[in-house]
Order: sequence, then C-alpha cells, then structure tokens
Amino acid sequence: MPPSSFNPIDTIALQSPSPSVEFSPKIGPSFDPEAPAKRWYHYIPLCVAVLLILAPHPSWLFVLVEYHYKTLHRPVLVAVHLLVTYTLTFMIYSALIVCVARDPGPVTFEESEADKGRDEDGEAEALMPHEDYSQPGRWCRKCWGPKPERTHHCSVCGKCVLKMDHHCPWMGNKCIGHRTYPAFLHFILCITLLATYIAVVCVTALWHAFSDPLLMNELMPLHALFLTFYALVFALVMGSFYGYHIYLVLINQTTIENLSPFLILRHLPPLPRGGHDLSDPPLEQELSRTQRYLVKDAHGYIRLYDIGWRKNVQQVFGWTHPYGWVVRLWFGGAAPGNGRVFPRNPKSEPLLQRLAAELVKVEDRHR
Repeated sequence: MPPSSFNPIDTIALQSPSPSVEFSPKIGPSFDPEAPAKRWYHYIPLCVAVLLILAPHPSWLFVLVEYHYKTLHRPVLVAVHLLVTYTLTFMIYSALIVCVARDPGPVTFEESEADKGRDEDGEAEALMPHEDYSQPGRWCRKCWGPKPERTHHCSVCGKCVLKMDHHCPWMGNKCIGHRTYPAFLHFILCITLLATYIAVVCVTALWHAFSDPLLMNELMPLHALFLTFYALVFALVMGSFYGYHIYLVLINQTTIENLSPFLILRHLPPLPRGGHDLSDPPLEQELSRTQRYLVKDAHGYIRLYDIGWRKNVQQVFGWTHPYGWVVRLWFGGAAPGNGRVFPRNPKSEPLLQRLAAELVKVEDRHR
C-alpha cells in the first residue's frame, strides 16, 4: 500500500481557528481576518509626502531663473542644477513607487530545486521547507501561517512580513520589509541629497543677495530664504533618520530588533531544569524588574545576525546580477536572498547561554 501523502495546506485548514480565513494556493491563510480594512484616509500621509517633495519646486525654478539665469547669466549652470535636482527627484519617486507597489515580504512555502524530491515515476513532488515551525515564535497564531526567522506579524497590515523593519504610514500605510528595505533607504538618501544640494545653492544665492541686493529681483531672496529653511529641515530630519538606518545595517538589525530587547528571549537555549518558575523560553511578563534590566543590558551586546559590517552591508545592498548596481542606483531594488534564512553570529551563542544562566540565578536569588 503506498504511503498516504501529506498536504500541509489541508493540515493548516483543519487547525485554522476561523472558517472565514482566506487561503492562498501556496501557503494557506494570507491575512488576519481581525485586521482593520484599509480606507481612503490611510493614503493621506502618502499624498502629504508627495506634496512635501513637490512643494519647493516652484520657488526653486524661480531662484534658478532670477538669480542664475538673469543675474549671473549662466544658462549652463542652470541646466546643471536642473539635471541634478530632477534626476534626484526621479530617483525619489522611483523608490517611493517600489515601496508602495511591492509586497514588502510575502511569507510563502517556497519551492526550489533543492527542496524538490522525485518519485519513482520521475514526477516532481514538493516537500515542506526544512524549517521547524514548532519552535517559539515560528508559527503565527493570527494569520495562521509559517513565521520564518526575523519575520513579524503586522497588526495594521494583517499579515506576516519577512524581515519586517517597521510599519510606515507615509508609504501608503504599508510595512517596510525584506523586499522594500533597500528602496526605502534609497528614498531617504535621495531626499537628503536633494535637500542638501538645494540648501547649499540657496545659501550662496542669499549671500550674494545681501552683498549686492540691487542687481537682482527683490523677491528672489524671499524664495531663497524659504528654500534654505525648508531644505535644511528636511536634510537634518531625513539625514538623521538615514544615519540611524545605516547604523542598523552595519550591525545587521531591524528597527524592531533594535527597539525590542525582549525579542532575544525566544532565542535562548533551554533553561536549566528545576529551581525556577520561568517558561522555556521565558516570557517578558514573567520577568522581574532585575531580570528585565538584565535582558536590556544583554541586548546591547548580543547581536544575533552581526557577521561583520561588510557582509552585513552585502545582505542589504548586494546584488547577484551583473548590472545589479544599476538597479541599486536607480531605485534601490530589493535585498538579496530569500528573506527566510540568515547566518548567525557565532559569538552570540555563548552570550545567550550566559544570559539564560543569569536569568535563572536571579530567579533563584529572589525565591
């Protein structure tokens, strides 16, 4: 008698707590039925972001015409400024479209040649991925599907996102994840570069206006002053934000991992048996005040995925195609890899073992 075939989709369907959950042909349920529906007003921040990027352009054109063309009589310089600013603007909107239109990281049972087996008749049979979803945090109880490493469930989007960084209302109320994170960084960088460029040019025009105000249009300094203040605010805000994310790239952390120290609890090795009332792995609400401080201190030293800054950068900005740098330069593209499996920092395992032992010692001390 041939062995009965195992269908993971049927298994998920039998275990699903809600009959209203829709199922994908690959992964079963694809969203959380309790997630709020996306309404028209969720796109207001995106429209505001688009308007904020376009708002300074009329004043910018006025400054180029009145100062660089009519006062300095340098049409070539005007053409250079137009080329730089609108090239950066094109790159900004290209990256923005990618972040809004692309799925940040769909969780699917992916099939590859390595994951396929063949029966005696030569027919391909898809196998389950070699991942243990029985581990803590590896199965989502909200959208009722697999939850690979570094995947998080977004309560706003109602689904799990591969290597989720954060949920961004400015990007069409969508998450930033594995497939959109480089484009998001590209978006921020281009805004910072454009704002800095406009600020430098307008500061030069202001200096000339105060030095010799009779040679130029009296309204030009007002436009230049507005652009300088506007651009400096954008450069400082977005530049600081970009600097923070570059720091996260260098240490191979997402925003969620950096701001949520208790996520490392799910990666702890098995706790010593007996002598404590903690779960295995411990839950945040079970920890005492001393144990919480211990976890927060350890979070600054335990970097699970930090494998050296060069390889960390390659995980985000690397490419496999010969002309992948063109995509990176144009709109940022997507991060390489499948977003499901990440190399671990070998130095983190001894630190996790030490943290587990220290948590048990603190528990025994307070008994």
